Amino acid sequence: MNLTESLLHALKANGARQIFGIPGDFALPYFRIIEESQILPLYTLSHEPGVGFAADASARVNRSIGVAAVTYGAGALNMINAVAAAYAEKSPVVVLSGGPGKGEASSGLLLHHQAKTLDSQFRIYEEITCDRVRLDDAERAPTDIARVLSSCLKHSRPVYIEIPRDMVGVPCGPVPELAPVTVDDEALAACADEVLERIQSASTAVLMVDVEVRRFGLEEKVAELALRLSLPVVTCFMGRGLLSDSDASLVGTYMGVAGLPEVTRLVENSDALVLLGVILSDTNFAVSEKKIDVRKSIVACDGEVRLGHHVYPKIPLGALVDALLARTQPRARPHNVVRTTYPRGLVADGSEITPNDIAVAVNDLMAEHGKMPIACDVGDCLFTAMDIEHTALVAPGYYATMGFGVPAGLGLQAATGQRPLILVGDGAFQMTGWELGNCRRYGWDPIVLLFNNACWEMLRTFQPESRFNVLDTWGFAEMAAGLGGNGTRVRTRAELKTAIDRALARRGQFQLIEIMIPRGVLSQTLERYVKGVRRLAAAQPG
Repeated sequence: MNLTESLLHALKANGARQIFGIPGDFALPYFRIIEESQILPLYTLSHEPGVGFAADASARVNRSIGVAAVTYGAGALNMINAVAAAYAEKSPVVVLSGGPGKGEASSGLLLHHQAKTLDSQFRIYEEITCDRVRLDDAERAPTDIARVLSSCLKHSRPVYIEIPRDMVGVPCGPVPELAPVTVDDEALAACADEVLERIQSASTAVLMVDVEVRRFGLEEKVAELALRLSLPVVTCFMGRGLLSDSDASLVGTYMGVAGLPEVTRLVENSDALVLLGVILSDTNFAVSEKKIDVRKSIVACDGEVRLGHHVYPKIPLGALVDALLARTQPRARPHNVVRTTYPRGLVADGSEITPNDIAVAVNDLMAEHGKMPIACDVGDCLFTAMDIEHTALVAPGYYATMGFGVPAGLGLQAATGQRPLILVGDGAFQMTGWELGNCRRYGWDPIVLLFNNACWEMLRTFQPESRFNVLDTWGFAEMAAGLGGNGTRVRTRAELKTAIDRALARRGQFQLIEIMIPRGVLSQTLERYVKGVRRLAAAQPG
């Protein structure tokens, strides 16, 4: 077994199911081994940001390692934004990069793709990964690989592995099994007891869930815990889609001033808000109607638990959930689960299309044909998703990078085999929508709902006087055929209904529905968000 095979077997043993990549000369040697060994399937895309987004989405949906493989310099540096998004949103992506051979640094010549120094790339990735290694010693490589993969899974964040091109075929031993995470049982017991005491002494306890619940595969356990404790459950903005198939009392998504008033009141008036895996970010809490008192909250995230001034370090979220389940009794499933209802019944007439019409059309589709997973970009398409029935959803809700949606949808279908819906705006599609051209090679057939208002509408909403937010109309529907799919442009609600029905019936090719939306027409959720942000800003002193 050579070094690359050892690495590939370790990736597969620890949850990786495929590799997304783009080759280059520093990466050609290890790409050959990936292809010839067939240890993991390889999907090549067209641009490194798309590779990173696809690997990120596959990691999110499978709750396991996603793998992005690139070349040195021009490849890995081109993927930095996608990896930064994965780091911010706690997605366990393994970045594989080719690298200069061990002896090339001594040639006295600058190497192509080199930035400031040969080590510049390695140092840059220190900022957006939780661990990293250069595999320049075959004897030490198995231990190094085990350490880095362990960090990736423990922290659910990206790691970086650089493979010098003269090391890929060097004989190498197998990677040992990863060491289990250890927990101080006494500290865990004290923590769980205090958490339960706080919840049981409260009169309006509420459970909020976010990305770590999904990252660590805890949805079923958290749903069961909520039932046992009789707690209403909300997701935050980033956690949308969590617990969508559970029996828990999932009342909606908390969005502060932009959300449903009853959900906002429930969260902000709670005397024991239990935050499981919740990132305390501006995306989740900057639009709160009234400031949430963290001292009255129970915060379990980043491997620790905080209750007011009490901090329990080194308590993983999974260990806490298990300890709480061990201290509670199973309960019968409630007959009347409280859930938010979402709009249905599209009026298929000649009226112009609004974002809310799109949400209603998707709800109708899923009510009749079953839920579909969604990959969503940022902007009003993501706010529109808040009015779609809870279903599996991947989106960059916190890091908020444009360009995520289309490659994430491809990663989702490659990882699960399920046909996804992709929600994307025209600005984001201009960045990475062309990755759809790879669908034909791999048999992917997502349905793409492209919100086209010829504008960076969300940016224009906050700064309407700026003309640079206005975009040209590119005619995306006509381009679909050249990319190997089917495209149609719709302007009325009747045309939207017909196009969605036709897209669902067609398999084997991607279906792109270019939905023309009048400029300035927003989803109801984004309208509430904009008004709320402006009101909160106006209330600030000075």
